[in-house]
Amino acid sequence: MITRLLHTRYRVTDLEKTSAFYRDVLGLKEVNRHKSPRGSTLVFFKAPDSDETIEICHYPASGPVVVQPDLTHIAFAVKDLDAFAKAAAAKGYPLSDGPHGSGNHRFAFIDGPDGYEIELIEDKE
Repeated sequence: MITRLLHTRYRVTDLEKTSAFYRDVLGLKEVNRHKSPRGSTLVFFKAPDSDETIEICHYPASGPVVVQPDLTHIAFAVKDLDAFAKAAAAKGYPLSDGPHGSGNHRFAFIDGPDGYEIELIEDKE
C-alpha cells in the first residue's frame, strides 16, 4: 500500500540552468545531488514547508527533452503572487500566464528552462 508521495521527477536538457531556476527563481533548496547507477545526474530540491522533493534528472543518453504544451505541471503556494512575479521577471522569467482570479484566490504560471509549467497559487485566507 502506498503511504506517501516522496518525489516527482523531471528530465532536463541543461542541469545547471534548471538548478539555478529552481534555486534562484523559485527559492527551493537543493537537498541532494548524485549520479544514478544508469549514469544520470540527479538533483533534488525541496520547498521550505514540504516533505516531498522534486528530482531534476540530466541524462543526455536518452535524447533531447521535448516538453509539449500543457503536458504536466507542478504547483507551489506563494505568499505574494505579485512580488514573486516581479522578482522572477527581474531574473529573466516572466509569468507565462496570469495572474487569474481575484481577492483571496489567485494563480499564475511560469515556465522553467525546458518549458515545464509551474503553477503559483496565492491563497490569502
